Amino acid sequence: MGRPSTPLLSVDLIARATLRIIDTEGSDAVTMGRVATALGVHTSSLYNHVRNRAALVEEVRTLVTETIDSSAFHTFPWHEAVVRWARSYRAAFARHPRSVPLLMSVPVRAPRVLSMYEDFTVALRRDGWPDEEIVVVLTAVESFILGSVLDMTGPPAMFDPAAHAAEFPAFTEVIATLESSATGVPTTDRAFELGLDALIRGLRAQRRALPQTARRTDRITRDGTRRKDARDHGEHRSR
Repeated sequence: MGRPSTPLLSVDLIARATLRIIDTEGSDAVTMGRVATALGVHTSSLYNHVRNRAALVEEVRTLVTETIDSSAFHTFPWHEAVVRWARSYRAAFARHPRSVPLLMSVPVRAPRVLSMYEDFTVALRRDGWPDEEIVVVLTAVESFILGSVLDMTGPPAMFDPAAHAAEFPAFTEVIATLESSATGVPTTDRAFELGLDALIRGLRAQRRALPQTARRTDRITRDGTRRKDARDHGEHRSR
C-alpha cells in the first residue's frame, strides 16, 4: 500500500503550519481556509482535529510558549522569579512576535500556559501578596513583556527627527548621542532590562506597603485536595 499523497494530519502539524503563516504573513492571514491550503487539504479536514479557530489559536499558544521556563517560581523569592520568567517569556515571543495580536484576541485556556500562571500565583501567595492583587500584578508584567516584544519588531532606528532638528533640538541631540555611543547591545534590550528593573522595584515597594498577611503554603492532603496552611509572614525574606 503506497503512502498518502499528503501528510497525515495531526493537531501538532496543523498548529505548526498556522505558526508558519503567522511568522511570514501576520496574524490577520490566519483563517481555517488559509491553513488548509498551506497543508494541501480541504478545510473540513481540519475540523477532525481542531474544533474551531479559537481552539487552533490555543494550540498555537502552546507552541509559542513551550520554551518559557517558570521553574524559578518554585525556588526563588517572587521578585527574582518574575525577572527570570520575564526574560524567558520575552525570548519565547521574540521568536514569533507576529503571534502577539492573535494570541491576545482569545482567552487563555491552554493547560501549558495555565500551568505557568499557577506557578506565578503560588509564588506570590507564598510571599504574602493578597489574592485580589495577583492577577493585576500578572497583567502588569505581561503587558510590559509583550510591549517589549512588539518594540523588537520595529526598525532599528525608530526615531528619526533629523528633518526637524531645528524644531526639536534636544531630542535630536539625544538621538545623535545614542547612535554615537552604541554599546553593541540593542536599545530594545537595554530598555527591557531598565523597564523590568523599574517594574520590579515598584512592585516590591507596593508589596511592602500592603498590610502584613499570612504566608500561605499549598499542602496536598491524602485525598489529593489542597489545604491552605498559614503562618505569619511579611516580605522580609524577599526584600
